[in-house]
Amino acid sequence: MPASEPADPTEKPGKILVGKSDQSYQYLTLGFGNRHGLVTGATGTGKTVTLQLLAEGFSNSGTPVFAADVKGDLAGIAMPGDGKAVLTKRAADIGITYTPDRFPVTFWDIFGEEGHPVRATISEMGPLLVAQLLELNDTQEGVLNIVFRIADEQGLLILDLKDLRAVLQYAADNASDLTTKYGNVAPATIGTIQRRLLVLENQGADKFFGEPALEISDFLKTDRDGRGIVNVLAAEKLMRSPRLYATFLLWLLSELFEQLPEVGDPEKPKLVFFFDEAHLLFDNAPKELMSAIEQVVRLIRSKGVGVYFVTQNPLDVPETVLGQLGNRVQHALRAFTPRDQKAVKAAADTFRQNPAFDTAKTIMELGVGEALVSMLEERGTPGMVARTLIAPPSSRVGPISADERQSIVNAGALRGKYDTTIDRQSAFEILRDRASGRMSKAGAAPASPAPASPAPNAPTQESAAASGSGGIFGQIGGMLGGILGGQSQQTAGRGRQRMSTGELVMRSAVRSAARSAGTQIARAVLRGVLGGMTR
Repeated sequence: MPASEPADPTEKPGKILVGKSDQSYQYLTLGFGNRHGLVTGATGTGKTVTLQLLAEGFSNSGTPVFAADVKGDLAGIAMPGDGKAVLTKRAADIGITYTPDRFPVTFWDIFGEEGHPVRATISEMGPLLVAQLLELNDTQEGVLNIVFRIADEQGLLILDLKDLRAVLQYAADNASDLTTKYGNVAPATIGTIQRRLLVLENQGADKFFGEPALEISDFLKTDRDGRGIVNVLAAEKLMRSPRLYATFLLWLLSELFEQLPEVGDPEKPKLVFFFDEAHLLFDNAPKELMSAIEQVVRLIRSKGVGVYFVTQNPLDVPETVLGQLGNRVQHALRAFTPRDQKAVKAAADTFRQNPAFDTAKTIMELGVGEALVSMLEERGTPGMVARTLIAPPSSRVGPISADERQSIVNAGALRGKYDTTIDRQSAFEILRDRASGRMSKAGAAPASPAPASPAPNAPTQESAAASGSGGIFGQIGGMLGGILGGQSQQTAGRGRQRMSTGELVMRSAVRSAARSAGTQIARAVLRGVLGGMTR
């Protein structure tokens, strides 16, 4: 062992041991943990084990982790390792002692079956992400923006699917009156959106939309020993609805971006976000959404959040995003087709080349548990790629039993917080009362397509504008179809900070400009405002 190497390579301050190459140990520097990363490789080459190892390292450093468990294997991080022969041998080959350990875990599940329920309101998600979830075309997305705008002006909270259905029905019933103010609202288009909602509901999305909505702060916790909580999303069932999976994780990223304060480059990340099956995020994403994704990935680093994409093929990630991923682990790829060969070459070309071997050739020769590793070094420069034997995780590699999972859920600090659904007065109840000729207890506005005074318990225009519905994706979604501000600005009492007077004046000016200058100028103005906000 080189004299410069520590006696125990697993205990190097500010570093996470990744593995050992022929010449030295490979580490991920915590100070560069928020510079994002990429873990790629063919099925069965060890990506999940690498993800688990990195999650353990961040947790040990006091950094909370979020990761989707798409196969059920990652759940083993909650239990001590069982010392399988293959793991102990790998530890010996690397020169470290295999010591079983378990890590603090909170299990989450959109369907509420294998963890704490995860919910969001439709208003929080915003029209751009809802349109992406429903796979709407431009015309349908424009109508959806109108519906969100109507809900804003009528003081109608859109919390769950039945609220959205109710506002859509209201728009269809008053289409002739609404068209003169907002543009064409075709009942046939409303019907198409309603059918898409039915399909989404049949996939179980009705369990995701509603209250109590997730509080992002619950992802940012440590245990009493100072180790970061590993938040594991049970995604085996969720993966049957890939659109819902990708849209949920994208919404979560936007919430982190919106709510967390600027911290620059901290000594360690505030949160590390592992995005498994990352290709689902980018498949068939419209241009507007891709632009928003690129912006979030670029800017969320300054919030102290590291995003690590996990996928089979590096070509799954667009070049504009790929260029922002500084820490890279490349497991084996197989070049059976021309596309595979292109992927191997692309993966090889992204590394800082090592003269000791042919990178492209080595990628195809890697064994299980081996990878090409390049981590950011001092001053943030990419390290020279090294063929590395990945260190074994100290927790269990593989799934856990249903009883083990349930015992962890029952013992968690969040037990009972999200278990019971809350169905308070919102758009569905208000419109139902209007239809029956009664006013709701909250004092609904008159059933008129024209803007009306909001109900006493409904958000005012100022508070609605301050709530920032849909995060950055809601802002961008508002310009689609030529309707700036069409996204719902409701957060249903989530307690976000109000906008300053200057920000409110700016938003008012932008909306006024959009109405008078048309779609193209509105988009240009909004881009200018967003650019100013993010510099």
